[in-house]
Amino acid sequence: MPLPPLTVYRRDRRNRALITLAGEIDLNTVPLVRASLERCLRDGIRTIDVDLTLVTFCDCSGLNAFLHASQRITAVGGTLRLHHPPRTLVLMLDIAGCEFLLLGVPFGQLSPPPGYAPVTTAPVPPHRSVPPVPPVLVLSGGAV
Repeated sequence: MPLPPLTVYRRDRRNRALITLAGEIDLNTVPLVRASLERCLRDGIRTIDVDLTLVTFCDCSGLNAFLHASQRITAVGGTLRLHHPPRTLVLMLDIAGCEFLLLGVPFGQLSPPPGYAPVTTAPVPPHRSVPPVPPVLVLSGGAV
């Protein structure tokens, strides 16, 4: 029996959720991602950690879903953090300059993925200052 293109696991602890995604996030599977994040909001969850260790691919529709969810969660005083994103998502976050929104690292402090080479050697203009982001709880062993 073939595996579904994307599987979603959710584990709650009080007002915090760990969502573990497995498979590919693309135009066909992103509605499941959006629905899972929206369900957390409806359930009163205000801290959402998304483990992407088992995600093999994520396109721009996945990035859009995470950014939209982050905006909605932040508007109600919560946080959304991505953990262990696939290389494709790291590259998109870097290009868009929004890794600090989803990865919980200060702007410009994300290490490039292995094998990444900048497209241009032209000097990069300085970016505006971004307030420091509080440290992110590192999740291991599937515990929340």
